[in-house]
Amino acid sequence: MSEKNREGKRSARQRLAMEREKQKAAEKRRRALIVGAAVVCVLGLAAVIGVVAANSGGDTSDAEGPAVAPSGAGGEKKLAIPVGRADAPSTLVVYEDFRCPACKAFETAYRSTIEELTEAGSLKAEYHLVTLIDGNLGGSGSLRSANAAACAQDAGKFPGYHNVLFDNQPEEADDAFADNKKLIDLAGEVEGLDTAAFRTCVDEGTHDSWVRDADEAFRGGGFSGTPTVLLNGKNIYEDRSMTPSKFQQMVEAQAGR
Repeated sequence: MSEKNREGKRSARQRLAMEREKQKAAEKRRRALIVGAAVVCVLGLAAVIGVVAANSGGDTSDAEGPAVAPSGAGGEKKLAIPVGRADAPSTLVVYEDFRCPACKAFETAYRSTIEELTEAGSLKAEYHLVTLIDGNLGGSGSLRSANAAACAQDAGKFPGYHNVLFDNQPEEADDAFADNKKLIDLAGEVEGLDTAAFRTCVDEGTHDSWVRDADEAFRGGGFSGTPTVLLNGKNIYEDRSMTPSKFQQMVEAQAGR
């Protein structure tokens, strides 16, 4: 073999090795983003428990009225919005706040995998909408956006609107989601959602008490922050090696695939 060919093979091996290192580094950064963002929300919760308690009834637009669950809500006390087949072999329980940056990090990393698995019938997701950041930083954007998402569920458009809210999430300290007009404008990005019924539901806070009940159940459940993500009852953040690929393998193994 000529010196030139040997040099070419060495260069190819070096490039391959460098590419593998880049992929490992990218995966490490992605895991760090998800875990690190979650830690930020946990610390925020720990620091402001007193503020949360003081502000839990800050928006009292329907505080005295009965909780109105959105159409199709399930789980204990109908506090969850289900996505996927009811008989799926695995269940993913997600506690999220539309103002929470760690929740957006989780969605960015796992959304396509979750959608693929729910569409295949291998996974059922149950979304619990909470208002952690309202209590942390003040405002009502967590409540208002959660109510709007519940209104989207009434229209059969929850998954699409859920994604739009996270895709358009403002900075954590920016309470932009407190503006019902903005929430209605965002509905225009989901085909068929911006209707008179949806607008009325958003403006009247139809599901506000239901959101408060969901948030109260979250806080009473012993969870430490958002997102809290349970796969078949186990918190996926306990596994520091968790990735979307590993998550998918676990779900498919449960389904016998």
